[in-house]
Parts: sequence; structure tokens; C-alpha cells
Amino acid sequence: MRGEPAEVATTAEDPPAHRVLVAEDGPVLVEGPVELELPDGSVVRSERRVVAVCTCRRSAIYPLCDTSHRRRRRRTT
Repeated sequence: MRGEPAEVATTAEDPPAHRVLVAEDGPVLVEGPVELELPDGSVVRSERRVVAVCTCRRSAIYPLCDTSHRRRRRRTT
């Protein structure tokens, strides 16, 4: 169920939060730089200001997005 985001009180000691945008039918956009740890233990690092993380698994540069999702939509069952 979708609702309004929960507000969380922060203090001066809290590290700055990174913004993550979950795009409908697209990648997850994360404020960078980021390190992505894959299931096999390997790490992919990106220094970009905003990093697009693939969610469709069609990207030739997975786990980063190459916009392959634009050419073919996900099948829904």
C-alpha cells in the first residue's frame, strides 16, 4: 500500500541521506558516487553525480542502466 513517506527526525550527528528515486518502468536513480555490491561479491563503483541502476536486467552494462528498458517493456503476468 502506498502512502506518504514517513518523516524521520534527524540530528546533527546523522550522516547526510542519499536520495533514491524509483522510476516506474525504468532504473533506480541514486545520488552518487556509489558502490554496488553484486550477489557474487564483486563491486561496481560509479563516480557519477546520479547513477542509474538497472532493474530490468537487460542492460549490457548491468548493474548500471544502458536504457535497454526503453526498447522492450517488461512482461506482466
